[in-house]
Amino acid sequence: MCRNRRGCQIRRAERLRIRIKDSDDLKVEEGVFDVPTLKALYRLSNKKFIRSLGGVMSTGKEANVFHALDEKGEIAVKIYRITTSDFRAMQEYITGDPRFKSIKHDKKDIVIAWTKKELRNLMRAHDAGVRVPMPIISERNVLVMEFIGKDGIHAPLLKEVASEIEDPVGTYEKITEYMRLLYHKAGLVHADLSEYNIMYYGEPIFIDMGQSVLLSHPHAEEFFVRDVGNIVRFFRKLGVECSEEGLIAEIKRGGKDDPHQSAG
Repeated sequence: MCRNRRGCQIRRAERLRIRIKDSDDLKVEEGVFDVPTLKALYRLSNKKFIRSLGGVMSTGKEANVFHALDEKGEIAVKIYRITTSDFRAMQEYITGDPRFKSIKHDKKDIVIAWTKKELRNLMRAHDAGVRVPMPIISERNVLVMEFIGKDGIHAPLLKEVASEIEDPVGTYEKITEYMRLLYHKAGLVHADLSEYNIMYYGEPIFIDMGQSVLLSHPHAEEFFVRDVGNIVRFFRKLGVECSEEGLIAEIKRGGKDDPHQSAG
């Protein structure tokens, strides 16, 4: 019988061929590596999707993102915390989504559905031409995706490099182009778009799409208007001339130069 919880976690991780980087990371990871999550990582390791798991890159309200390696190179592994996630807040974004209408309303099932939802949303966005981390696979509450960065250092968030952006107008136009593609081709609203959920790595990259909703979602319009407001507010501070009303109209008609484009 294992009496030391931290020691048990380390030994389980070693048995699963997943490397925990150091003890400081382990402090952050307590509450993440429960037995079902370790089993999910084990399955992903057996299938060669994960070779080793490194340190924590970011810790959010619902999930931790880890740097990892697969057989080809660097990847990102996002693990949603089942015990501490705000599953009631998640329900607002899942209820009304026909892709998940049969999901039970308990914490575990909501979090697992949320993980699958982010995978599917990233796939839809990528297929529509939006720059996002390329999703690879999900297993239970674990999402494996492309690593944005180099040598274990992830790309910064847009908010972190605001003063360094050489072409604010061009960056704004690229983001609004992605918003149009997301709306018309993917049929999605990001639902939490801001400088905190956009990476910048030579170009803007949309991230954190677990909460993104289909246009048919009962709150899609509300979320869409909020996204627009966040983007306009941020770029106005950088001197870009833009308005919420103008951007809403531009996105909904499909763009400045193609007002007759239909929603796809």
